[in-house]
Amino acid sequence: MSKRADCVIALRSDGVSLVLDVSAGQLPAIVHWGADLGTLELADVQALILANIDPGGASVVDEPFRLAVLPEHWTGWVGRPGLSGSRAGRAWSPKFTASEVRINGNPVSGTEERATVINVGLASVAVDAVDEVAQLQVQITIELTAGGLIRACANVINNSDDPYTVNDCVVAFPIPQHAREILDFAGHWGKERVPQRRPLGVGVHLREGRKGRTGADAATLLHVGVPGFSFAEGEIWAVHTGWSGNHTHYAERVFTGTQVIGGGELLLPGEVILQSGQTYTTPWIYGAYGRGLDAVAGRFHRFLRARDNHPSTGRPVTLNTWEAVYFHQDLDHLVELAEGAAAVGVERYVLDDGWFGARRNDRAGLGDWTVSTEVWPHGLHPLVDKVTALGMEFGLWFEPEMINLDSATARDHPDWIMATGDRLPVESRHQQVINLGIPECYASVRDAIFDILAEYKISYIKWDHNRDLIDAGTTPDGRPGIHEQTRAFYRLVDEIKAAHPGLEIESCSSGGARVDLGVLERTDRIWVSDCIDPLERQQMNRWTSQLVPPELMGSHIASANSHITGRTHDLSFRAATAIFGHLGIEWDLTAATAQELGDLREWVSFYKGNRRLLMGGDLVRVDFPDPNIVAYGIVAPDRSEAIYTVALIGRSDVMLPGRLRFPGLDPGQRYRIYPIPIGRPPSGLNPPAWWGAITREFEPSGERRALGWGVPTDGGPGLVLSGSALGSTGVMAADMHPEHAILYRAAALD
Repeated sequence: MSKRADCVIALRSDGVSLVLDVSAGQLPAIVHWGADLGTLELADVQALILANIDPGGASVVDEPFRLAVLPEHWTGWVGRPGLSGSRAGRAWSPKFTASEVRINGNPVSGTEERATVINVGLASVAVDAVDEVAQLQVQITIELTAGGLIRACANVINNSDDPYTVNDCVVAFPIPQHAREILDFAGHWGKERVPQRRPLGVGVHLREGRKGRTGADAATLLHVGVPGFSFAEGEIWAVHTGWSGNHTHYAERVFTGTQVIGGGELLLPGEVILQSGQTYTTPWIYGAYGRGLDAVAGRFHRFLRARDNHPSTGRPVTLNTWEAVYFHQDLDHLVELAEGAAAVGVERYVLDDGWFGARRNDRAGLGDWTVSTEVWPHGLHPLVDKVTALGMEFGLWFEPEMINLDSATARDHPDWIMATGDRLPVESRHQQVINLGIPECYASVRDAIFDILAEYKISYIKWDHNRDLIDAGTTPDGRPGIHEQTRAFYRLVDEIKAAHPGLEIESCSSGGARVDLGVLERTDRIWVSDCIDPLERQQMNRWTSQLVPPELMGSHIASANSHITGRTHDLSFRAATAIFGHLGIEWDLTAATAQELGDLREWVSFYKGNRRLLMGGDLVRVDFPDPNIVAYGIVAPDRSEAIYTVALIGRSDVMLPGRLRFPGLDPGQRYRIYPIPIGRPPSGLNPPAWWGAITREFEPSGERRALGWGVPTDGGPGLVLSGSALGSTGVMAADMHPEHAILYRAAALD
């Protein structure tokens, strides 16, 4: 008799339970995913399974269908199937039998006698299954990870001598019927991750990414929760596809009321054809359950922070040269900029685009990764040596996946350009895509990067990717190549990191167009957006942090006048926005005033003194009824302190902002809450009474303006209140002009 899996596994972690049924040789099905159920006995699980069986109804299959993590059509499931493919029209509806279950690599089943329920904590569960008629095999892995996050993937193996074409392979997680409101994201270049809500009705809410990269308009996280859920309230289930190429996220409600969320890689026609013995592996599909959006975000943050390769909280202050000089790279100017950066406390200096080949503008040079002798007759050594002598790390910009037609590489190897048919793809930013799926091309790009890293002391790479992949085929037959291009990108980053331990890599892609957990497995931060306007960044940082913790989000202080929007903002607003991410500067400091440099030095010093909290604490976002007020904070894991920001991003319909609540604190602890004075106060500051006195001085013009901050009147700044009072009642907010912000600190008295 053939081996058949027969067991139930209950996993628990961080307030989440995941109960998997692998009974009677069937593919794993999720019996429960949500709030912690505690330790379960066999009778508990049997009752749960029985309780999940629907009664059926008219005009449906006679046997209630069983929804597996890889949904199967043969069961009667008429929603989206988990595996879609065929062998020239055959083997298109496989029926798998699970033969073995392993927990953390150890077999736990293999008989036809039902096992007792297995209770475990964090664990990886792998299930092997086969369809001997279709000659297909699948290996499904489901994990409960640090932070209470779940993730799943599948391997599809062709056991036949005939090829098998994989059209689609998605993982699905069931969610309850009371989750009926969707939140995901849209956006575009310079305005990434714009939230959008809608009800979940019968049918499929499908978000496809066909850009060959994640996309500025990507769903990023698809949430489905109880209607009206907020940052703090309401049950939510969310899904994320950890893949940097074409991909899907979806939510589906079928006519019976069954609901799932899921995702996978979006495969182009004929992109994956398995020969005998070959395997296709899906990306990881992540799921997060929580009460409130902050709880969902926290699960992703804790998962990422638990990784062995996660950066430390001591994130170095970074200066990037792009908005300071653009393509105009002049050694004297760049040295002066480095000296100014070091003087204000910068710890990492990154030379952006324009240092290589014929790259004097964006029309030439991509693909030729050798230092330009025209701009750098002595190589980069004079600048690198100066930067490192000033005590800063040196970083360099690359765009390894792209090529200009006006380059030596394109002229020598036109077949390395991704294309299909008898045409070149339409240009974007005057560039094409270089095909890393071609072994010779891959080796050439890799070796060029390795040569630069061998010659110069480089601690950081800003890795850019500035166009969508259109007509991305492989010469000469033009077969689609996005799947292989994505895998080659991962392999290239892995090789570079393995050869250069300690090297950090930033994922930039026209700003924030490659933000996903596939790229974050390998890189050390993402660039949220090319737009550094703090008004836009208030919203983009707020929502990017739904997936990415602050220490992985590049967040820079730009010049007063935004190069993207044309808006002008005071330094206090630019800096108060930027310090809630991995702080950087993108500003020609050689043109800054002495006052600006002094204030900037204060902000950098504040960030350095508090970055272990800012980069390692728990994110809390305040549900405020007025959309013109954006408030959020970072709370220490032990709840001993917190830093909050309150920003006015527009004018309200009432005169004063009202009370501010400070969530996330220990309700039974007493805290001193007070404003943090850094640099010049925000324009139009009108403090509430609890701040105490305000020092005022006269300008030569006779104008009065606030120069001081809260002067203590009782032996200490601010007020003392319990965490419960601060979280539920709050304190009166200060008034100020729109597009300004104030920071507050809450410090436990003990």
